[in-house]
Amino acid sequence: MENILSSKDIIEMKKIGKLAHIFLQKLKRIIRAGMATKDIENSFNDYLGRYKVESAFLGYSGYPGSLCVSVNEEIIHGIPDAKKIIKDGDVVSVDLGIKNNGLFVDCAYTYLVGRVDYLKKKLAKVCMQALMKGIKEARPGNTTGDIGFAVQKVVESNGFSVVRKFVGHGVGKDLHCYPEVPNFGEKGEGALLKEGMAIAIEPMVSAGSYDVEVLNDGWTVRTKDGSLSCHFEHTVAITKKGPFVIA
Repeated sequence: MENILSSKDIIEMKKIGKLAHIFLQKLKRIIRAGMATKDIENSFNDYLGRYKVESAFLGYSGYPGSLCVSVNEEIIHGIPDAKKIIKDGDVVSVDLGIKNNGLFVDCAYTYLVGRVDYLKKKLAKVCMQALMKGIKEARPGNTTGDIGFAVQKVVESNGFSVVRKFVGHGVGKDLHCYPEVPNFGEKGEGALLKEGMAIAIEPMVSAGSYDVEVLNDGWTVRTKDGSLSCHFEHTVAITKKGPFVIA
């Protein structure tokens, strides 16, 4: 089923997206070595309560957290934990969704904590560059393959890998809906992008192999070879003027 939103829906999503953006920016100031990943969730819960909006993740398919915090080789779906302490030099990815009035946004940011080496800096830079290139292709008449091709080209030309098993997705009146948005592909292939769609573009990048595994908690996804990983994500509306970043 096509995921076509009204202009009113997109305006409302932008309001929610602004809240998500502000929180992710806030984390730049507060994430530090010595804090638990659960502390990030606690801060997010306080923030949601202040603005009277809800986590899009809590309870979704049984997920137990209000956001995801994934560290180093963990790519996505890391469950916040009071016993999991962030260390100097860690790569910390925070993925969150907010819902309000029947509409959803989804976004993620990767933070480099304290003193980090060249590889970690390059990985984060390349992942963000890949996201930006992918967003440029998010326009009516293009396809999800155009986005995936752009993302994959940036990542692989820098010696990294894009995860195949997990992909971006449509977002709007549901957290996950049509179409799937892989971070790999060929130009002109995949779903046709139409005005009014909103999609979550989210490069998940490994410094080593793209093979992944799910941990025993049933949620946390990590690189199979233990390589560092990075994850950035924006919710983007497809408009006649081109891509419009919502969150």
